[in-house]
Amino acid sequence: MTLDPNTFRQFRHELHRFPEVSGQEIETQKRINAFVSQFNPVTITEVGGTGLLLQYGQGDTGPVTLIRADIDALPIQEVNAFAHKSKYEGVSHKCGHDGHAAILARLASLLAENPVSDGRVYLLFQPAEETGKGAEAVLRDPNFAAIHPDRAFALHNLPGFTVGSIVCKPGSFTSSVLSIIVTFTGKVSHSAEPEKGLNPAYVMADFMLRTKQIQHPEPQSDDFALITPIYTTMGEKSYGISAGYGEVHLTLRTRNAKRMDVLTAQLQTLLAELSTASGIDIQTSYTEAFVANENDMEAYNLIRQSAQALGYDFIEKTEPFKWGEDFGLFTQHYPGAMFGIGNGEDSPALHNDDYDFNDSLIEPAAQLFLTLVHQLHGSA
Repeated sequence: MTLDPNTFRQFRHELHRFPEVSGQEIETQKRINAFVSQFNPVTITEVGGTGLLLQYGQGDTGPVTLIRADIDALPIQEVNAFAHKSKYEGVSHKCGHDGHAAILARLASLLAENPVSDGRVYLLFQPAEETGKGAEAVLRDPNFAAIHPDRAFALHNLPGFTVGSIVCKPGSFTSSVLSIIVTFTGKVSHSAEPEKGLNPAYVMADFMLRTKQIQHPEPQSDDFALITPIYTTMGEKSYGISAGYGEVHLTLRTRNAKRMDVLTAQLQTLLAELSTASGIDIQTSYTEAFVANENDMEAYNLIRQSAQALGYDFIEKTEPFKWGEDFGLFTQHYPGAMFGIGNGEDSPALHNDDYDFNDSLIEPAAQLFLTLVHQLHGSA
C-alpha cells in the first residue's frame, strides 16, 4: 500500500490537535491503533497501559529489533495559531512526540511494503516518556517481556540543528536526570517569638546557595553536574506565624549514573550537616528518574552507516545532551542507541510554548529506520 506522504503529516496534525499528557494517552492509543492497522502488522498488542507494540516479520530465528517512539504531550498552553493547534486547554505537543509517532507509523507502512526476510521487528509506541514512567511500565509488561530484543533504537527531533541532519555519539547520548524533593520540618511559633519555634527558612536558603557551589554546569566537563531549582514552598500566608515547614524541589543532571551517585551523596552529606547544626528534621525523596542513554558502539555505527548511505548530513556530538530521556532504561537492558534529527536551526526549543515539530522530517527519519532494519534483517 503506497500512501501519499501528506497522509502522515495529516496524521501528525491529528495527534497534535488532541494531545494527552503522560499516562492518559487513551484516545491517542486508539487513534494510533486505528491508523496503523491498515499496514497489516502480524500483531498489535497493548503494552505499558496506553502504549502499542506492532510486530513485523515472523521468523522464529534471526535478529529481533525494537524501534521506539514516544506519544505523550506536555502540560503547556500552546500559543501557536496554526490550523492543527491543540484543542485542549493547557496541554500540547511541545516536544514533538506527535512527530515521533508519525515517523513510526510511516515506518510501519514501509515495512508492510518492504517485509523483512529474517527475524522480527517490533515498533513500540510508548506512553509517559515525560515523567520517566513509560519505559518502566513497558519493560514490566509481560506482553513486552516475551520479545527479548537484540537491539533497540529511538530518535528525538533536535531544534537548533539543520533540518534533517543526523546527530549521534557513542556512549552517553543524553544525561542522567533525577528530581529530588527535600522537606524541612521544624516547629511553628508566633512570629513575634521565632526563638520559641524552629523556622526552616535560613536552612533552606543555605541549602539552595550551597547547591550552586556543588554543581559543575559546564556540559563539556566529565564532572558535569547541573542542579536546577524547580519549586519551593514554606509556611502559610499568616503574618503572625513563624513557619515550621518548607520544601525545596530540585532537578539534578549528570553525564552518567556513576556521577549521579556521587552528586546525590554530596547532597545527602550537606543535608545531614544542616540538620545537625539547626535541629531541623530534613528528609529527601526522589522522583522522575531518567538514566543516561548509553549508545552501544555497534548500534551507533549502524546509525552512522545508514545515514551516510542515504546521503544525510551526519554530526558526531562530543558531549551528551543535558536533557533526560527514558529510552535510557531500554539501553540499560539491550544494546542500542538513540540519535537525533535536526528540526531546524531557527526552531523554537523543546518545551517552548511556540515549538512545533517539522513535518519534513517524517519521511527521511522513517527511511533511516528502514535502512537500519534492512541492514540487520535483510529484505524479502
